[in-house]
Amino acid sequence: MIHDARGDGLDELDTEPSGRFWLGTLAAEGQLLAAGMGDRGERLDPCAVGFRVQPAEEGPWEFEVSVSCVMWSRAGTLWRKFSPILVSGFVRVDANSSVHLSDELTAALRRVGPDSAAAEIRTEVVRYDGIDNLEITLVNTGGCGTAHEDTRLYEVSLQIRGVRCQPYELEGLPDSFRYERTVPAFGINCGVIKVDDATLRTTDVIIAEQHRPEFWNGEGDPPDLSFRALADDPLPHLRALVDAHRVWGEREWSQERLERRARAEAWTPAMAQAAHEAKRHYQDEQCRLADALEYLAQDHDLLRAFKLMNRSMLHASRGRYDSWRPFQIAFILAACPSITPGHSDRGMADVVWFSTGGGKTETYLGLVVMAAFYDRLTGKRTGITAWSRFPLRLLSLQQTQRFVNAMAGAELVRREEMLDGDSFSTGFFVGEGATPNRILEDPKDESQPDPEDPAMPKRFRILLSCPFCFAEDLEMRFDHLTWMIQHVCRNRNCAWGEEPLPFYVVDDDIYRVLPTVVIGTLDKIALAGMQASMKGFFGPPRGLCEDDRHGHVYAPRKNRPNGCLVPGCSRGIRPLPQDEARYGPTLRLQDELHLLRDSLGAVDAHYEALADDLQRTSSGELAKVVGSSATLSGFEKQTEVLYRRAGRVFPVPGPTVASGFWTSRTKQIARRHVALAPRGSTIEYATDRIITVLQRS
Repeated sequence: MIHDARGDGLDELDTEPSGRFWLGTLAAEGQLLAAGMGDRGERLDPCAVGFRVQPAEEGPWEFEVSVSCVMWSRAGTLWRKFSPILVSGFVRVDANSSVHLSDELTAALRRVGPDSAAAEIRTEVVRYDGIDNLEITLVNTGGCGTAHEDTRLYEVSLQIRGVRCQPYELEGLPDSFRYERTVPAFGINCGVIKVDDATLRTTDVIIAEQHRPEFWNGEGDPPDLSFRALADDPLPHLRALVDAHRVWGEREWSQERLERRARAEAWTPAMAQAAHEAKRHYQDEQCRLADALEYLAQDHDLLRAFKLMNRSMLHASRGRYDSWRPFQIAFILAACPSITPGHSDRGMADVVWFSTGGGKTETYLGLVVMAAFYDRLTGKRTGITAWSRFPLRLLSLQQTQRFVNAMAGAELVRREEMLDGDSFSTGFFVGEGATPNRILEDPKDESQPDPEDPAMPKRFRILLSCPFCFAEDLEMRFDHLTWMIQHVCRNRNCAWGEEPLPFYVVDDDIYRVLPTVVIGTLDKIALAGMQASMKGFFGPPRGLCEDDRHGHVYAPRKNRPNGCLVPGCSRGIRPLPQDEARYGPTLRLQDELHLLRDSLGAVDAHYEALADDLQRTSSGELAKVVGSSATLSGFEKQTEVLYRRAGRVFPVPGPTVASGFWTSRTKQIARRHVALAPRGSTIEYATDRIITVLQRS
């Protein structure tokens, strides 16, 4: 793509090069003046490139300048490229503006190009904040030329060597001890590459590589964090992880190391204070891990739930991985006390922070499964354990499948352990536009699902495969007896062995069943103000229908006098099967927390307060709030505004952007970011060319 945009390797064209190339070009100054475009033309189609540097010594300054470029000329119906033009020379700059190498550059250009071709090096001393800055530019001073002549310069490169420079500080970056905040020079109509300590070169392309992380940075090999080891005897392995975290912190956050960095990197007092504050956060993380480990060891039910969760993940992983990354299991460890009733951490908003693709979803899936087991072990036989919300339509079918696979693994383990209560189940709570709000007996509108239409259920297939056997042969049905749309696995050897799968896609079905985990979109919480059946999301329903297939019942209405949501049901009501205080969800999960800003965050904050108040009133216990985010920017303020809770991030960032206990960089490239500086073209044209080359490639 870069070669296509700059002309590298091309020697012949059937179109005018000025309308074809958009990287590395320089317009002719005389052509811009003749067109009357002035400064605006210079901004759109520059005729100069160069540097602004901050010399380390006082002037006058002497240094070497090297220029490289090519020219094109028309020959009949084709355009042909001449051999590269290379010009070098030494220049001397004092306090005045001056012109250099004009004769040499112009002669070299006219040997291959038209008589109107010309160029020069211009230097100017500009004073900023009382400091002399030196601007060095290559200017194409050529004229208009004829219809067969092109006075533009292509594949332009300017290099200077021999100027010792002070770096510039990027004030736009946070004043933080974690960032390298300096650049060697500023480009003028281009980017800058530092070739070595004495050499700078212009560029139209900056390439930055992001390397894959190794999920361990402690001394020696990491402890055994496999699902099997943690399902068998987790405490020794977790203790080894917590100890390694402590040892690494004592070394990397030591006072001696911080003072050494402060001297080498010239920290300001504010940066030094921020570093010591970050050290305290790391120490708090260490204390939190150590306290959680002791809490886990002392609570028999919590420890058993932890072991059962790891057995469940063996199924959910489908053999693609068999262990946790250290930060994942550490977050689950740190957060596990907060799923127990009455723990002080219930009032905190915990944020899982890691880069995209690091494993945040699996991390809080592990916590969800553990909370589900803990609920069953401590008397919660039915009802929602976790309600996970995604910002609007960011919930994908792949994410849904991962949730359902995890809960299927948990259900298989629950059966093996013969734990009381309902099957572990999942609800897909997104409503109209994706799944129905309800199924009416006699729909009046063609857009509403018709229970008598045999093709209707197929429109609402959500699962990609069976979460128990992973077979993709699923059948969609509508069962009139239970009045539910069902996903049914047709594999006779499926471990579930029943019909249908414990997965619900209709709003009314979710209200009736109250699945263990509900996943959906953020906007559905707005129903709390108008849908009485949402009571089960915050506290106890009215009761259970006497028909075991109908589930929970709610407030009576004209068309459902007993509160049952199945059309035409007139059965009686049975009492609830457990203490009413256990009906509120244990966890409220928020994916992509960083997107809940501005108007979306302002509106959602009202509903978060409502959810807290409804659950506190119904059960006296708040749900634990857990969020995931790929950025830390302003998370403390965000959790305060959204949830009225103090925010706490895990894991705490390391001493530098590139280093921390939980990850270290490898040589393997994860992503390559390419930044371009188009010249003489619109953004639309550049984008069109990029897409064309991409498709051709």
